[in-house]
Amino acid sequence: MSAPTEQQILDALRPIRDPDLNQDIVSLGFIKNLEIANGKVSFAIELTTPACPVKDMFEREAMERVGAVEGVQEVDVTMTSNVVAAPASAGADVLPGVRHTVAIASGKGGVGKSTVAVNLAVALAQTGARVGLMDADVYGPSIPIMMGLKTARPTVGEGKLQPLDRFGIKMMSIGFIAGEETPVIWRGPMVTKLIRQFLTDVDWGELDYLLIDLPPGTGDAQLTLAQAAPLAGAIIVTTPQDVALEDVKRGVRMFERVNVPVVGIVENMSFFVCSNCGDRHEIFHHGGGEKAAANFEVPFLGAIPLHGKVREGGDAGVPILSGTQEGPIAEAFVSIGGAVARELSTLAFPQPEASV
Repeated sequence: MSAPTEQQILDALRPIRDPDLNQDIVSLGFIKNLEIANGKVSFAIELTTPACPVKDMFEREAMERVGAVEGVQEVDVTMTSNVVAAPASAGADVLPGVRHTVAIASGKGGVGKSTVAVNLAVALAQTGARVGLMDADVYGPSIPIMMGLKTARPTVGEGKLQPLDRFGIKMMSIGFIAGEETPVIWRGPMVTKLIRQFLTDVDWGELDYLLIDLPPGTGDAQLTLAQAAPLAGAIIVTTPQDVALEDVKRGVRMFERVNVPVVGIVENMSFFVCSNCGDRHEIFHHGGGEKAAANFEVPFLGAIPLHGKVREGGDAGVPILSGTQEGPIAEAFVSIGGAVARELSTLAFPQPEASV
């Protein structure tokens, strides 16, 4: 029996296609460290994000296809990832170690934007990604409470503020500096200055994703961030009712005007399932987020149920996803995390030119 060749192995892997990048994993350069010795074939599949939702499928199909090649007796596949950085944009000299900077926004307050930001950060970190969370909601910083760090204070090292760390996430917030009960009564220029300082004077280090929790609306903070930071995209959080469409519209149009792609829309408080009878109740209607995504031709990232455990986790400083990945709420955040990672990879990865 002749030994398999490298070309035979690559040809066996070529039918495996990335559904988002629409190319095969060989052409995409995902196959690394291919070795063939004494009937054993070993290689790595390097994905564009550790949160890749088809990771297990790739591994299983690669094992089967390579194992079917004549002369192969053993297959060893290692799944790795290397997050592809977003294309250089305005402010590219800011946050040089961050691959993707993502704004979490909403057209109005009270939609659970910070809750989504916190649990999305935990979801991405649990995949093995390096994640940061910046609280730019200057007038209502809630990250310190939601992450259980309301009495913590940052330190200074090597001339920069050192972010706090919990659940494997680097964090910075005005709440860490001003204190829990001190109101922030600032005019626009002060807000602008603080956001710039959080971008340049915090030692964020090397991150795959930096999520920035914006204040609600379309004001100074949003404009400053779009102009000063190399934003890879924005996620807009809304609630299900039809009236929320107008708020989403303002957010989408704002990011379009500053050339920031909208990664997608998340519908929070989408429905409630009674723990006693199991009936589903659409308290705030249902489908507004998905309808908005369709109207503005942006991805719908997912819907998050309304549940008391989400509120309890936020109040206790223990995000619901930090305790379990089971149940409809945790599964929703995990799914949205995968969708966000997928969309960012698609935006960052060079697309093949269309053939004529």
